[in-house]
Amino acid sequence: MPKAAYAVDAAQTQLHLGRALAALRAHSGLTQEQLAGRLGVDPTYVSQVERGRRGVRWYTVVRFLTALEATQHQLADELETEDRKPTDEPLRRRD
Repeated sequence: MPKAAYAVDAAQTQLHLGRALAALRAHSGLTQEQLAGRLGVDPTYVSQVERGRRGVRWYTVVRFLTALEATQHQLADELETEDRKPTDEPLRRRD
């Protein structure tokens, strides 16, 4: 049976979200360690989220945004940018 046109690839969505959060972190000038400190988590958790290796709930996304002093609109803009990139493109810091 063919995939529905509206089907979502969870792994790709997780990767795009992680990359978007990483871009927001880079824009804020924080390191993963500094962000982890603000969140009260281990830096490896931040790394896993940013690499799309760990899924997160909406509450966690909001915590990331609060720690980054970013808005949902900024996240949406980054997600739109990520959607235009090939999935195999490595994460790059934007200055």
